[in-house]
Amino acid sequence: MRSVSFPAGWTTRPPTLDDLTEILALVHASDVAAVGQADFSPDDLRDALAGSPYVTAERDSLLAYAPDGSLAGWAYLENENGGDREFVEVYTHPEFGLPAQAPLLARTLARVAERARERGHPAVTVRAGAIPTEKPYIAVLREAGFAFVKRYARMQRSLEGVPATPPPTPDGITIRPVDPGDEADLRLFHGILDAAFRDTPDYQPRTYERWREWVDGQESVAWDEWLVAADGGTPAGILQSSNHSLVDNEGWVKMLAVAREHRRRGVGEALLRRAFALYAAKGRTKVGLGVDLENPTEAARLYHAVGMTAVYEADVYERTVTAA
Repeated sequence: MRSVSFPAGWTTRPPTLDDLTEILALVHASDVAAVGQADFSPDDLRDALAGSPYVTAERDSLLAYAPDGSLAGWAYLENENGGDREFVEVYTHPEFGLPAQAPLLARTLARVAERARERGHPAVTVRAGAIPTEKPYIAVLREAGFAFVKRYARMQRSLEGVPATPPPTPDGITIRPVDPGDEADLRLFHGILDAAFRDTPDYQPRTYERWREWVDGQESVAWDEWLVAADGGTPAGILQSSNHSLVDNEGWVKMLAVAREHRRRGVGEALLRRAFALYAAKGRTKVGLGVDLENPTEAARLYHAVGMTAVYEADVYERTVTAA
């Protein structure tokens, strides 16, 4: 059993937004070592550091520094709705950060137990992710009582040869951009997204108000890439893009949702192909997204059908933590 205490001379402190550049460099070094590319955007980091009503950087995030003052690790919690499920992320520098993995995880799990008591939960479910090649971290997770649950894939396809002109849609299906100046249209967009994901076991819903807070907090939003589909005149699906990967000239599909009663009618594929055309028209060279390989809607099958393939896969591990 490895030590869950930091080595002599190491220090820790909570992060602030002033640490953004240093943390981003750490995370990118970790990403490149694990999957060969940086996969964490400045917006992702701002979201994590800004926190939410349910998590704060001051209490629920921790930086670890090696004796020479180098940032060696960062851990933080995610909880979108204040419920009894927490997600813990631990990033360490691939060259000198491994000694921080177990201590950062232990400190974060202790904080999870405190949070459970503070929020009146007898116990909470904690999840963590790891790339299959991250053997040392997977060993740390297993020693801490985590067990494998499922696998996600990060998918991508080239936009070479994709015409900038939107392709025709199946009969009866229409697609338009959401109107960001119309409150009713934004509520419609959120309502379709929320209802469509209710039948997926890992979905953690956010109220419209919380969702709007998140949207308004984004550094930039390409509203013309947020799409609403109708089937026979009835709102049926949405596609929400993100500027997650603009630094890599990649379009990013953050959310694709189709109402249950309109599935298997070509709505999802039509939304994807419209998004591909929009990205191509802006000179993007590729498109990416993440997918739960056990999604009951079989989303991965659709993504393969439109030419996407897995760039890498990530595993999810889980354990229960009782209130302290």
